[in-house]
Amino acid sequence: MEPKARRYPMGIQHFEQLRNLGCVYVDKTELIYRLVSTDQVYFLSRPRRFGKSLLINTLESYFQGKKELFKGLAMERLEKEWTAYPVLHIDFSISKYLTAQHLHSAINSFMREWEKEYDCPPVDDIFSVRLRNVIMCAYQKTGKPVVVLVDEYDSPLLDTNSDTPLRNELRGIMRDFFSPLKNMSNYLRFLFITGISKFSQLSIFSELNSLQNISMRDDYSALCGITEEELLTQLKPDIEQMATANGETYEEACAHLKRQYDGYHFSGRCPDIYNPYSLFNAFNSKEYKNYWFSTGTPTFLLDILREADFDVRALDGLDATDEQFDAPTDLITDPIPVLYQSGYLTIKKYDPLFRSYRLAYPNSEVRYGFTESLLPHYTRRFPRENTFYIVSFIKDLMKGDIESCLERTRAFFASIPHDLENKTEKHYQTIFYLLFRLMGQYVDVEVKSAIGRADMVLKLQDAVYVFEFKYDGTPEEALAQIESKQYAIPYQADGRRVVKVGVNFDSATRTIGEWKVG
Repeated sequence: MEPKARRYPMGIQHFEQLRNLGCVYVDKTELIYRLVSTDQVYFLSRPRRFGKSLLINTLESYFQGKKELFKGLAMERLEKEWTAYPVLHIDFSISKYLTAQHLHSAINSFMREWEKEYDCPPVDDIFSVRLRNVIMCAYQKTGKPVVVLVDEYDSPLLDTNSDTPLRNELRGIMRDFFSPLKNMSNYLRFLFITGISKFSQLSIFSELNSLQNISMRDDYSALCGITEEELLTQLKPDIEQMATANGETYEEACAHLKRQYDGYHFSGRCPDIYNPYSLFNAFNSKEYKNYWFSTGTPTFLLDILREADFDVRALDGLDATDEQFDAPTDLITDPIPVLYQSGYLTIKKYDPLFRSYRLAYPNSEVRYGFTESLLPHYTRRFPRENTFYIVSFIKDLMKGDIESCLERTRAFFASIPHDLENKTEKHYQTIFYLLFRLMGQYVDVEVKSAIGRADMVLKLQDAVYVFEFKYDGTPEEALAQIESKQYAIPYQADGRRVVKVGVNFDSATRTIGEWKVG
C-alpha cells in the first residue's frame, strides 16, 4: 500500500493558508504561548529562509483570535481565553530599496491600509505622526491594545550596505517611523521584530528600553528551524519516504539529512537545528540537493568579505566573543557576526567561562554552497565553468590519471584573467582551497586547517591522494615535506593505495609549474 502523500509548505509562509491546505506543520505553538505570555517587546535574529515570516504570521493568527487554526496544536490546550486584537503587520521584505522613494512607497502602502481599516484620516505626512495616529485609532475603534509585528526590519539597510549616504537616509526614515513606539506602551499589547542582522536595530530601536533580544537565548533557540527531536518524531513518515525513494535504510536517510541540513546552533546550549527550507524541499523532491543556495548569496555579504580582505580559509573554524555579536555598529564591517547571523557560520562550541564561541559551517549544504558562491570572485569565472573543471578533476582521479588531473588544473589557473587585482600567494592559496572544498561534494576531502597536515587529502574508493603545494619552490621540496612530516601515515592502514603528490605553483606564469608523484 502506497504511503499517504504529505503536502509540504512550499512557498507558503502564511499560517492560515498552511493550515487550511493541510500542509505539514512542525508545532511551535508551545514556545509561542510562552512568548506571548511573558514579556511585551521582542527582537529575534535568524538567517533568511528560516521560518521568521511563518512565525510572524502564526503570531498574527493567534492575536486575531483565530482559534480554529490551532486545532490539534499545543496552543489549543494552553490558551484558555482567546482575544482578538488589532494587528499592524509590517513586512519589509516585499521590496528592494534602491532609493529612499522605495522605502517611502512601502511605508505609505502600510499606512493607507491601516488608516482605511481603522477609520483614521491622515493627519500629517510625517510617518511617526501617522503611525501614532493609527495606533490610537485602532485602540479607540476596537477597545483593545494594538499588536505590532515587524518582519525583516533590516531588509532596506542590508540592500544598501555599500551606499553609506543612502543607508543613512533610510535609517533616518525608519527611525522616525518607529519612534512613536517608545512612548505608547499603554496602547500596545505586543511588539515583535525580526531580521537577519541585529546591528542596526541598536540605533533604530534604541529608545525601546524594554526590548528583549532573544536571538541567542537558550529557551527560545528552537523558535525557528526544526530540532532533531521534532524531525525524528513529527517528521518520521517523511524520513521513511525519503529513505525509500533513495534506496536507503531509515538510519542511512537520517544520517544523510543530518550531514546535509543539520548543525545549526543559535545559543550556547541550543539543540541541533535543521534548516526548514532545505528539509521540506528535500522531502518534497525526495532529493538531497543544496536548496538554500538556490536563492543566492546576498551581495552585501560578499562585499563585506572583499572589503575586509577576509581569509575565507578560516571559515572552517574560528572564534568569536559576546562583544563581537553585540557591537553597536551603524555600518557592518566585521564579517564574523554577519556570517553567523546570515546562517553561513553557526555555533559549534561555547565556553561559558570566557563567554566565547567556536564558529564553523553548519553542514555540507552551506559549506559547498558558500564555497561555490565565493570562487567566481577569485577567478572571474562562471560557477558552471568551475563545476565543469571540478567534476573533470574527480573523474581523472577516479581513473587513476593523476597526470591529466594536474594538466587540467594547470589549464584552469592559466585561464584566470591576468588583470585580477590580487596576485599574492594568499590569493592563489585561497583558490586552491575553494577548489578542494568543492571537490568535497563528490568525494571525501580534507583540507589543511592546522599545522601538521598536508595541504589536501583526497579519498577515493580505491586510493588516497596526499597533496602538498609549494609557491615558487620545487615539487621535490613538497614531497620531502610529506615524508618528513609523515602526512601519509594515517592513511596507510585502511588498505587503499596511497599516492603522494608534490606540486609547485609558479608565480611568474601564475599557474601550476612542475609536479612529482611519489
